[in-house]
Amino acid sequence: MSASSSPLTAMTGTDLLLWVAVPYICLAVFVVGHVWRFRKDQFGWTSRTSQLLEHRWLRWGSPLFHLGAFAVIAGHVVGLAVPASWTEAVGIGEHTYHTVAVALGSVAGAAMVVGLGMLSARRLLAPRIRTRTSSSDKMLFPLLAATVLLGIAATVVHNIAGGGYDYRSTVSVWFRGLFLLQPQPGAMAGAPLLFQLHALTACLLFAAWPFTRLVHVWSAPVGYLRRPYLVYRRKTATRAYGRPPASPPVPAAS
Repeated sequence: MSASSSPLTAMTGTDLLLWVAVPYICLAVFVVGHVWRFRKDQFGWTSRTSQLLEHRWLRWGSPLFHLGAFAVIAGHVVGLAVPASWTEAVGIGEHTYHTVAVALGSVAGAAMVVGLGMLSARRLLAPRIRTRTSSSDKMLFPLLAATVLLGIAATVVHNIAGGGYDYRSTVSVWFRGLFLLQPQPGAMAGAPLLFQLHALTACLLFAAWPFTRLVHVWSAPVGYLRRPYLVYRRKTATRAYGRPPASPPVPAAS
């Protein structure tokens, strides 16, 4: 293929900046930032829980957000990383995939939005939480909220209220091309504005990830699943294990 027919040379400077340079810069910051954070701030590699300061909102907000986030991430992995030809090969047509994706994604997105809303309101309305909110959290929560709300808006406008939009022919192609080192900015340049804004905020979220509480995702306590049980023994049971009883005191000689 000649240089004149290359898809990259056919793009404008803005398209190359937004859909090639920005994603790769954010991915580089994501990788290098995690290495730096792990080497320089291992004791800060935590979610900085504030459960002792306030637990009523956290009790409902945290499970809703995390369960919704896991489901949304799983849906994005299938929708972005798996080509449409693969799902069709196993008998899942485009209409079936679209219906199931919108239904499950709406439920997961609603749970994530409600949970994030409760956690954000907790940060704003609880004085003890608000005064202890770090600078990274003040950056993370608005960026995370923008990413989630833009994704919900794109789904509602184009796939629920609208006639439907096949993002797997544009957004997914652009996403896979980044990791295959074959960027196709034209695919993303033709996507609707809401999908473009959602993708850009997601890139910025990945760049901010190493410097926020999101690093605790990589420290999930998976080892607890195979850790042996702790055996506790009552104090009165020590004699059964061979310890002789204490001898009575000997009276002093007169």
